[in-house]
Amino acid sequence: MTRRTTGWKLILFYVVLVLFSVIYLYPFLIQIATSFKSDSASTDNPLSLIPNPLDTSAWKRIFGIGVESPVPIMRWLGNSVVITLVVTAARVFFDSLAGYALSRLKFRGRKFLFATVLAVMSVPGVALLIPKFLMVSYLGIYNTYSAMVLPLLVDAAGVFIMKQFFDSISVSVEEAARIDGAGVFRTFWSVILPMAKPALLTLTILSFQGSWNEFTHFLVTTQSPELKTLVTGLASLASGELSAGTQYPLKLGAALLTTIPVALLFFVFQRQFVRGGNEGGDKG
Repeated sequence: MTRRTTGWKLILFYVVLVLFSVIYLYPFLIQIATSFKSDSASTDNPLSLIPNPLDTSAWKRIFGIGVESPVPIMRWLGNSVVITLVVTAARVFFDSLAGYALSRLKFRGRKFLFATVLAVMSVPGVALLIPKFLMVSYLGIYNTYSAMVLPLLVDAAGVFIMKQFFDSISVSVEEAARIDGAGVFRTFWSVILPMAKPALLTLTILSFQGSWNEFTHFLVTTQSPELKTLVTGLASLASGELSAGTQYPLKLGAALLTTIPVALLFFVFQRQFVRGGNEGGDKG
Protein backbone atom coordinates (compact mmCIF):
# COMPACT_ATOMS: atom_id res chain seq x y z
CA MET A 1 0.00 0.00 0.00
CA THR A 2 1.51 3.30 -1.12
CA ARG A 3 1.69 6.44 0.97
CA ARG A 4 -0.64 8.23 -1.48
CA THR A 5 -3.30 5.51 -1.05
CA THR A 6 -3.01 5.78 2.71
CA GLY A 7 -3.39 9.56 2.48
CA TRP A 8 -6.59 9.32 0.43
CA LYS A 9 -8.07 6.82 2.86
CA LEU A 10 -7.27 9.15 5.74
CA ILE A 11 -8.92 12.08 3.93
CA LEU A 12 -12.00 9.96 3.17
CA PHE A 13 -12.17 8.91 6.81
CA TYR A 14 -12.16 12.52 8.00
CA VAL A 15 -14.75 13.55 5.40
CA VAL A 16 -17.10 10.80 6.62
CA LEU A 17 -16.39 11.80 10.22
CA VAL A 18 -17.25 15.44 9.51
CA LEU A 19 -20.48 14.43 7.74
CA PHE A 20 -21.59 12.33 10.70
CA SER A 21 -20.66 15.17 13.04
CA VAL A 22 -22.82 17.61 11.05
CA ILE A 23 -25.74 15.15 11.05
CA TYR A 24 -25.39 14.73 14.80
CA LEU A 25 -25.03 18.46 15.59
CA TYR A 26 -27.63 19.82 13.17
CA PRO A 27 -30.67 19.16 15.43
CA PHE A 28 -28.84 20.86 18.30
CA LEU A 29 -28.10 23.90 16.10
CA ILE A 30 -31.76 24.01 15.04
CA GLN A 31 -32.70 23.98 18.72
CA ILE A 32 -30.50 27.01 19.43
CA ALA A 33 -31.66 28.92 16.34
CA THR A 34 -35.35 28.24 16.91
CA SER A 35 -35.18 29.55 20.47
CA PHE A 36 -34.36 32.97 18.96
CA LYS A 37 -37.18 32.94 16.42
CA SER A 38 -40.71 34.22 16.64
CA ASP A 39 -43.55 31.72 16.83
CA SER A 40 -44.54 32.31 13.20
CA ALA A 41 -40.96 32.08 11.91
CA SER A 42 -40.35 28.84 13.80
CA THR A 43 -43.38 27.35 12.04
CA ASP A 44 -42.71 28.78 8.56
CA ASN A 45 -38.97 27.97 8.49
CA PRO A 46 -38.40 25.24 11.08
CA LEU A 47 -35.05 24.03 9.64
CA SER A 48 -33.47 27.45 9.12
CA LEU A 49 -30.33 28.12 11.18
CA ILE A 50 -30.66 31.91 10.84
CA PRO A 51 -33.41 33.54 12.95
CA ASN A 52 -35.19 36.09 10.75
CA PRO A 53 -36.21 38.24 12.48
CA LEU A 54 -34.19 37.75 15.65
CA ASP A 55 -36.68 37.42 18.50
CA THR A 56 -35.75 37.03 22.18
CA SER A 57 -39.29 36.91 23.56
CA ALA A 58 -38.96 33.20 24.38
CA TRP A 59 -35.90 33.85 26.55
CA LYS A 60 -37.63 36.81 28.20
CA ARG A 61 -40.45 34.48 29.23
CA ILE A 62 -37.95 31.90 30.44
CA PHE A 63 -36.10 34.39 32.64
CA GLY A 64 -39.21 36.44 33.51
CA ILE A 65 -37.90 39.68 31.99
CA GLY A 66 -40.58 42.26 31.24
CA VAL A 67 -43.43 39.78 30.71
CA GLU A 68 -46.71 39.40 32.54
CA SER A 69 -46.92 35.61 32.48
CA PRO A 70 -43.42 34.11 32.69
CA VAL A 71 -43.06 30.36 32.62
CA PRO A 72 -41.60 29.23 35.99
CA ILE A 73 -38.58 27.65 34.31
CA MET A 74 -36.12 29.19 36.76
CA ARG A 75 -37.94 27.49 39.63
CA TRP A 76 -37.79 24.21 37.72
CA LEU A 77 -34.10 24.83 37.14
CA GLY A 78 -33.54 25.42 40.86
CA ASN A 79 -35.35 22.20 41.75
CA SER A 80 -33.30 20.26 39.20
CA VAL A 81 -30.00 21.67 40.43
CA VAL A 82 -30.68 21.02 44.13
CA ILE A 83 -32.06 17.52 43.63
CA THR A 84 -29.31 16.54 41.19
CA LEU A 85 -26.49 17.73 43.46
CA VAL A 86 -27.94 15.98 46.52
CA VAL A 87 -28.66 12.73 44.68
CA THR A 88 -25.28 12.69 42.93
CA ALA A 89 -23.30 13.29 46.14
CA ALA A 90 -25.34 10.68 48.04
CA ARG A 91 -25.04 8.07 45.29
CA VAL A 92 -21.28 8.45 45.02
CA PHE A 93 -20.90 8.05 48.80
CA PHE A 94 -23.42 5.26 49.45
CA ASP A 95 -22.66 3.30 46.27
CA SER A 96 -18.96 3.41 47.16
CA LEU A 97 -19.66 2.19 50.69
CA ALA A 98 -21.89 -0.62 49.47
CA GLY A 99 -19.46 -1.60 46.71
CA TYR A 100 -16.57 -1.71 49.18
CA ALA A 101 -18.57 -3.81 51.64
CA LEU A 102 -19.50 -6.33 48.94
CA SER A 103 -15.92 -6.44 47.68
CA ARG A 104 -13.97 -6.66 50.93
CA LEU A 105 -16.08 -7.43 53.98
CA LYS A 106 -16.72 -11.11 54.70
CA PHE A 107 -20.24 -11.59 56.02
CA ARG A 108 -22.97 -14.17 55.68
CA GLY A 109 -25.22 -13.62 52.70
CA ARG A 110 -22.75 -11.45 50.77
CA LYS A 111 -23.06 -13.45 47.56
CA PHE A 112 -26.84 -13.47 47.80
CA LEU A 113 -26.85 -9.71 48.36
CA PHE A 114 -24.67 -9.16 45.32
CA ALA A 115 -26.95 -11.41 43.26
CA THR A 116 -29.86 -9.26 44.43
CA VAL A 117 -28.06 -6.15 43.19
CA LEU A 118 -27.62 -7.79 39.79
CA ALA A 119 -31.28 -8.80 39.77
CA VAL A 120 -32.37 -5.22 40.51
CA MET A 121 -30.26 -4.02 37.59
CA SER A 122 -32.18 -6.34 35.26
CA VAL A 123 -35.61 -5.01 36.30
CA PRO A 124 -37.02 -2.36 33.92
CA GLY A 125 -37.49 0.97 35.66
CA VAL A 126 -41.12 1.20 34.58
CA ALA A 127 -41.89 -1.96 36.59
CA LEU A 128 -40.92 -0.11 39.79
CA LEU A 129 -43.18 2.90 39.32
CA ILE A 130 -46.18 1.52 41.22
CA PRO A 131 -44.02 0.15 44.10
CA LYS A 132 -42.36 3.59 44.36
CA PHE A 133 -45.73 5.31 44.51
CA LEU A 134 -46.99 2.90 47.17
CA MET A 135 -43.79 3.27 49.19
CA VAL A 136 -43.77 7.08 49.31
CA SER A 137 -47.51 7.12 50.05
CA TYR A 138 -47.05 4.65 52.92
CA LEU A 139 -44.23 6.73 54.37
CA GLY A 140 -46.36 9.88 54.15
CA ILE A 141 -43.87 11.78 51.99
CA TYR A 142 -45.81 11.83 48.72
CA ASN A 143 -45.54 15.15 46.88
CA THR A 144 -42.51 16.33 48.86
CA TYR A 145 -38.84 16.83 48.13
CA SER A 146 -38.15 13.80 50.31
CA ALA A 147 -40.15 11.60 47.95
CA MET A 148 -38.15 12.96 45.02
CA VAL A 149 -34.75 12.39 46.65
CA LEU A 150 -34.81 9.42 49.04
CA PRO A 151 -35.60 6.60 46.56
CA LEU A 152 -32.77 7.79 44.32
CA LEU A 153 -29.99 7.90 46.91
CA VAL A 154 -28.63 4.44 46.04
CA ASP A 155 -28.33 2.94 42.59
CA ALA A 156 -27.73 -0.76 41.85
CA ALA A 157 -25.61 -0.01 38.78
CA GLY A 158 -23.41 2.31 40.83
CA VAL A 159 -22.90 -0.35 43.50
CA PHE A 160 -21.93 -2.83 40.79
CA ILE A 161 -19.42 -0.40 39.20
CA MET A 162 -17.72 0.36 42.50
CA LYS A 163 -17.68 -3.28 43.61
CA GLN A 164 -15.99 -4.35 40.40
CA PHE A 165 -13.40 -1.59 40.70
CA PHE A 166 -12.58 -2.41 44.33
CA ASP A 167 -12.12 -6.04 43.31
CA SER A 168 -9.27 -4.91 41.05
CA ILE A 169 -7.32 -3.29 43.92
CA SER A 170 -4.76 -5.45 45.64
CA VAL A 171 -5.65 -6.54 49.18
CA SER A 172 -2.04 -5.88 50.21
CA VAL A 173 -2.76 -2.14 50.15
CA GLU A 174 -5.39 -2.52 52.87
CA GLU A 175 -3.26 -4.93 54.88
CA ALA A 176 -0.50 -2.33 55.05
CA ALA A 177 -3.01 0.27 56.25
CA ARG A 178 -4.36 -2.04 58.96
CA ILE A 179 -0.82 -2.77 60.17
CA ASP A 180 -0.50 0.98 60.68
CA GLY A 181 -3.62 0.87 62.86
CA ALA A 182 -6.29 2.08 60.44
CA GLY A 183 -9.80 0.73 60.91
CA VAL A 184 -12.13 -0.47 58.15
CA PHE A 185 -13.74 2.89 57.45
CA ARG A 186 -10.45 4.79 57.74
CA THR A 187 -8.86 2.37 55.28
CA PHE A 188 -11.78 2.82 52.91
CA TRP A 189 -11.88 6.61 53.20
CA SER A 190 -8.18 7.49 53.30
CA VAL A 191 -6.54 4.71 51.31
CA ILE A 192 -8.91 2.94 48.93
CA LEU A 193 -11.25 5.76 47.91
CA PRO A 194 -8.47 8.06 46.61
CA MET A 195 -7.33 5.17 44.40
CA ALA A 196 -10.83 4.87 42.94
CA LYS A 197 -10.87 8.30 41.25
CA PRO A 198 -11.55 6.88 37.73
CA ALA A 199 -14.54 4.87 38.95
CA LEU A 200 -15.76 7.74 41.14
CA LEU A 201 -15.64 10.13 38.19
CA THR A 202 -17.55 7.69 36.01
CA LEU A 203 -20.13 7.19 38.75
CA THR A 204 -20.44 10.96 39.28
CA ILE A 205 -21.14 11.62 35.60
CA LEU A 206 -23.64 8.76 35.32
CA SER A 207 -25.40 9.78 38.56
CA PHE A 208 -25.58 13.43 37.53
CA GLN A 209 -26.93 12.55 34.12
CA GLY A 210 -29.42 10.03 35.48
CA SER A 211 -30.83 12.27 38.22
CA TRP A 212 -30.88 15.38 35.99
CA ASN A 213 -32.81 13.56 33.26
CA GLU A 214 -35.07 11.61 35.64
CA PHE A 215 -38.72 11.83 34.62
CA THR A 216 -40.88 8.84 35.53
CA HIS A 217 -39.85 8.82 39.20
CA PHE A 218 -40.81 12.47 39.67
CA LEU A 219 -43.99 11.88 37.71
CA VAL A 220 -45.31 9.28 40.17
CA THR A 221 -44.04 10.85 43.41
CA THR A 222 -45.20 14.46 42.94
CA GLN A 223 -48.13 16.41 41.60
CA SER A 224 -47.51 19.97 42.79
CA PRO A 225 -46.40 22.51 40.13
CA GLU A 226 -43.88 23.91 42.65
CA LEU A 227 -42.02 20.57 42.65
CA LYS A 228 -41.54 20.29 38.91
CA THR A 229 -38.01 19.87 37.59
CA LEU A 230 -36.80 21.03 34.18
CA VAL A 231 -37.61 17.64 32.64
CA THR A 232 -41.15 17.34 34.04
CA GLY A 233 -41.76 21.04 33.38
CA LEU A 234 -40.59 20.62 29.81
CA ALA A 235 -43.06 17.76 29.43
CA SER A 236 -45.81 20.12 30.62
CA LEU A 237 -44.77 22.66 28.01
CA ALA A 238 -44.63 20.06 25.24
CA SER A 239 -48.12 18.82 26.12
CA GLY A 240 -49.55 22.37 25.91
CA GLU A 241 -50.47 22.37 29.58
CA LEU A 242 -48.89 25.76 30.27
CA SER A 243 -49.26 27.58 26.97
CA ALA A 244 -51.44 27.81 23.89
CA GLY A 245 -50.20 27.36 20.33
CA THR A 246 -47.03 25.69 19.16
CA GLN A 247 -44.65 27.84 21.26
CA TYR A 248 -41.65 26.15 19.60
CA PRO A 249 -39.12 28.86 20.61
CA LEU A 250 -40.18 28.62 24.24
CA LYS A 251 -40.15 24.82 24.27
CA LEU A 252 -36.79 24.50 22.54
CA GLY A 253 -35.28 27.20 24.75
CA ALA A 254 -36.34 25.23 27.81
CA ALA A 255 -35.00 22.04 26.20
CA LEU A 256 -31.69 23.82 25.60
CA LEU A 257 -31.43 24.67 29.30
CA THR A 258 -32.05 21.01 30.06
CA THR A 259 -29.30 19.88 27.69
CA ILE A 260 -26.50 22.30 28.59
CA PRO A 261 -25.48 21.08 32.11
CA VAL A 262 -25.05 17.42 31.14
CA ALA A 263 -23.26 18.36 27.91
CA LEU A 264 -20.86 20.65 29.76
CA LEU A 265 -20.16 18.02 32.40
CA PHE A 266 -19.31 15.44 29.79
CA PHE A 267 -17.13 17.76 27.68
CA VAL A 268 -15.19 18.93 30.73
CA PHE A 269 -14.51 15.41 31.97
CA GLN A 270 -14.67 13.45 28.70
CA ARG A 271 -10.99 12.48 28.75
CA GLN A 272 -11.19 11.16 32.30
CA PHE A 273 -14.53 9.50 31.52
CA VAL A 274 -13.09 7.60 28.55
CA ARG A 275 -9.94 6.68 30.45
CA GLY A 276 -11.92 5.71 33.55
CA GLY A 277 -12.79 2.28 32.17
CA ASN A 278 -9.14 1.55 31.40
CA GLU A 279 -7.53 2.80 34.58
CA GLY A 280 -7.51 0.93 37.85
CA GLY A 281 -5.76 0.59 41.11
CA ASP A 282 -2.68 -1.44 41.92
CA LYS A 283 -3.61 -4.95 40.90
CA GLY A 284 -2.17 -7.95 42.64
